[in-house]
Order: sequence, then C-alpha cells, then structure tokens
Amino acid sequence: MKKLFLIFLATFIFAARVSADAGQYGQYGQYEPSTPSGSMSIDKTVSHGEQTKGGITQYVDNYIAEDPRFTAGQKVYFQIKVKNTSNVTLKNIQLQDILPAYLDPSEGPGNYNPDSKTISWSYPELKAGEGKIENVVGIVVDQSRMPADKGLFCVSNKSTVKADNVYDEDSAQFCIEKQVVGAKAVPQAGPEYGLLLTTLSFAGLGAGIYLKKKV
Repeated sequence: MKKLFLIFLATFIFAARVSADAGQYGQYGQYEPSTPSGSMSIDKTVSHGEQTKGGITQYVDNYIAEDPRFTAGQKVYFQIKVKNTSNVTLKNIQLQDILPAYLDPSEGPGNYNPDSKTISWSYPELKAGEGKIENVVGIVVDQSRMPADKGLFCVSNKSTVKADNVYDEDSAQFCIEKQVVGAKAVPQAGPEYGLLLTTLSFAGLGAGIYLKKKV
C-alpha cells in the first residue's frame, strides 16, 4: 500500500512540473503575426532648367535669396518623386501640387483647380518599393501682379501624397526678383557732336566775313 502511495505521489509531482513548464514557456512559444503597415515618401525639387552636357536637368532642394533668381515670364521647373517605401502594395494613391502665389501653371500631370491653385492626380496602386517621377512647370506672373512693396521675395511650392492612413509632403523654395524699370537715358554729347558745332560755327563766321566784304 505504501509503495502504491509513493508511485501515485511521484506521478502527481511529475504531472505538476510538466504543467508548470508548459505554462512558463507557453507565452514565448506562441507566434502572433505582425500587421503589415504602409509608408510612402515624396521628394520635391526645383530648377532653373539648366542641363548637363548629357542633357540632364539639374534640380536642387531649395533656392535661397543669394542663389540665381527668377523674373517675370520665366519658367520654373519642378520634379516630384514619390515612392512606396513599405513592403506592402498601396492602392488609390492621391497626389497634389499646390502652386504658390505669383506662379501660374504651364505643364504637368492631372487636373488644375484655379481656385485653390492645385494640380491633382492619382495612381491606382504602387507596389512595395515602386516609385514614380512627375514634372511640373510653372511661369512667373507678370510684374504688374507682384507686390508693389517688394523687390525680392521667396515662395514655396508644396506637394503631398496620401493613401489610406499614409501621408507625406515636401516643399521646394525659389525666389523672385522684380526688374527695375528706369527712365530713358539722355544721349550724351560726344566728340562728333562737338565737331559738328565747331563746323557750324566756322561756317557761320565765314558767311559773316563774306557778307562784310560784299558790303
């Protein structure tokens, strides 16, 4: 009887240990898959339109006041790069390019809303790691539409991208300079003008001498 009791007790202790071990390591052994999340990036750059010897337009992130400026009627070139930086496919990609004051649209994708000065377009989807590039061209407005109290000022052009809960934006700055319209220059009297006056003076003097002799 005592022997059977000991066997039963040993079996109970072993079962309890197995149950405890299972409870201790069970929390580490369970696998819960992570929910994939999307992410996107947008990069906005600007250019005067300068090209390399290979015909490639050179873009920069921003122009400051000390850089070459734009004037009335000049084209401003923008490049917009958008990329799906996640590992999932993103759908219904909505993009907007918001033009600043003193810049009218010239070329670009999508549709333009003159009330909000916004160019809008979309992509059905972007696969993981996929990117696209778009170009937008604007024209600086006539000088009569610029602020009267400013000769030099800088503005920014912003682009945005969104899909579901994913959003990003970027801007590119450039500066506009008004051209000073001066008064018409008065022609200066040069040596030729003085020689002409001298010739006329001698001619008049000669005529006077001739008339005096004749009298």
